[in-house]
Order: sequence, then structure tokens, then C-alpha cells
Amino acid sequence: MRHTAPLGSGLGRFTVALLLVGSCLSATAAERDTSFQDTMADWLTIFVLCFVPIVGVIIFWLVHVLPEKIAHHRHHPQRDAITTLCLLSLLFGGLLWPLAWLWAFTKPIGYRAAYGTDKHEDYYDEMAEKHRAGGLAREDLVHLREDLEAMEARGALPPRLRALKDELTRLHYEEAARLRAQAAATAQKGGA
Repeated sequence: MRHTAPLGSGLGRFTVALLLVGSCLSATAAERDTSFQDTMADWLTIFVLCFVPIVGVIIFWLVHVLPEKIAHHRHHPQRDAITTLCLLSLLFGGLLWPLAWLWAFTKPIGYRAAYGTDKHEDYYDEMAEKHRAGGLAREDLVHLREDLEAMEARGALPPRLRALKDELTRLHYEEAARLRAQAAATAQKGGA
């Protein structure tokens, strides 16, 4: 059997006294800290009322421009329409956003057949910049020239893309002439 100290014993009275003193001290400490708690509650209220809505609007905006960013990164040919849909989605409370999201990840089926490309015009400007900087491989130049020729076959090219196509065609013929000259020089060295 377990022996417990009765409430009237020394250990029991000491325990009860400690509990009473502790509760009295905590009550007076709580009374003293109410001004601190009130101040903290006031600052928390100001934070929630002022900053949380601002952060919420910023996050809402960043999420709504994601389809536009994705379309730009993927050189989507209808990027401008996706941008417009994202802005309309902001006006309609986000109801159109899933459509913009899906549209950014899909390529239009008949766009290449109609226009000869499935890239936005800015893609060709970026490729021209890389070409002028010397950062474009020969195979990429050939594909770029073929894309521009296919676009020209479907319809008129904008002036800047026509100039790029003419430049790539000129480079292609210059490289072919240089390779023929190298082959002729190699043949003469081998025959001599």
C-alpha cells in the first residue's frame, strides 16, 4: 500500500502554500502585464489591418501574371492575348485565370499551318541578338532561316524579320562559298 501525506501534515501544507503563493503571484503579474498585452494586441491589429491586405494583393497580382510570364518564357505565339486574358482575370476576380494558365501551356493547333511558325515574333529578335553576339550554333541558324522562309511562304514578313532572313541567307551563301574555296584549296594541295 502506498502511503500519502495527509493534508494536515507538513509536506501537504507546504505544497498547498506554494500553490497558493504561486497563484497569487501569477495573478498580480497578469494584472501588471495587461498594459503590455494591450499594446501588443493593438500593434497586431494594426499589422493585420494594414499589411496583410497589401501582401494579399501583391500575392494575388503575382499569381495572376504567372501565365503571362510562362507564355513569354515559352515564346507563345499568342502571348499578347494571354496577357490580355490575365488582366481581364484581375477584373473578374480570378475567374478567367485557369483559362490563361492552360492557354500558356498549350500551342495553338492550326497556328503553324496558318502562319508558318509556332513562336512569337520576339523569339526571332532574341535569336538575331544571339546570332550577332556569336552565341548561336550553325544548326540553330539553319533552323532559324528555314522557319523564316516558311513564314515568308505563308505571307509577308515584317520588315525586321525579312532583314534577318536576308542576313541569314547571305551568311549561308558566304559560308557555302568559303567551304567550296577550302575544298578547292585542299584538292590543289593534295594534287600537287
